[in-house]
Amino acid sequence: MSRVSRSELPVVVAAPDKVFWPEEGYTKLDLVEYYAAIFPKLLPYVRDRIFSLERCPEGMEGPCFYQKEIPAGMPPGTPTKRIETPQGKREAVDYVVGGSLETQLALANLGCIAVHVMAGRARAPRRSDWMCFDLDPESGEFADAARAGLLVQEALKVLGLDSFPKTSGSRGLHVLVPLRTDPDASDVLAFAEKVGARLAAAHPGELTVEHRVSARGERVYLDPFRNGFGQTVVAPYSVRRRPHAPVSTPLAWSEVRPELRPTDFNLGNFVRRARRADPWSGFFRSRQSLANAERLLPQL
Repeated sequence: MSRVSRSELPVVVAAPDKVFWPEEGYTKLDLVEYYAAIFPKLLPYVRDRIFSLERCPEGMEGPCFYQKEIPAGMPPGTPTKRIETPQGKREAVDYVVGGSLETQLALANLGCIAVHVMAGRARAPRRSDWMCFDLDPESGEFADAARAGLLVQEALKVLGLDSFPKTSGSRGLHVLVPLRTDPDASDVLAFAEKVGARLAAAHPGELTVEHRVSARGERVYLDPFRNGFGQTVVAPYSVRRRPHAPVSTPLAWSEVRPELRPTDFNLGNFVRRARRADPWSGFFRSRQSLANAERLLPQL
């Protein structure tokens, strides 16, 4: 994989020299060129998937805001998905749908540093094709998230489920389970909550499902709510608006170690990492049913 030059980009980058990460000197153009280069690897995780947009037009130096509706300035014909909102709110939202390089680069051009995607595809938004465990260490130490991730992996093995870890691009770890039969998001959330509750009960000193931050102490919060309908998770290969411009990096389980430093995978060096064998190459070939796992829950 090699960097894509500015002249080869299918979009005109506005203010390309604007510095998004002052400490490292990375610019908006660096971000756009990264997404152009990484797009073949990113594509399976954004194709026909609904985006929620986090726009940070000044990079690290200014505020961010979230936007669901397709922004003005997107290319003509950008794919969208209209979703009705709960009664009493606005009638519907036209979300951006991923899958084209032009869409991805246009969003980066608008200051969308991270790529936030739903678990369902646009063709069936409520039908999830993955389950996500978001491991958030209240200590702020990735080492704690790594140790918690290995406990989650072992529990999922008991349930007959293969799982795939990635750095969140922040301080935590995401563990994804590819799903088949496309269960409803509410069923996936309910299952993830059961697994989290059993794990927290088995490891009360390390793990928690406490909603109240004040009650979590230094434990790792097992957040199941990425699985609710309309919720999102940062896509694999997404850059984050964090110091050093870290990338949410797919890992092999053998790489999930307390000494791993997530910021070692970043905008400046990720092209080299991407030349290695992809530890998630079998992700969508590993889709599994939750029905069998549900029957095994009493074994946890």
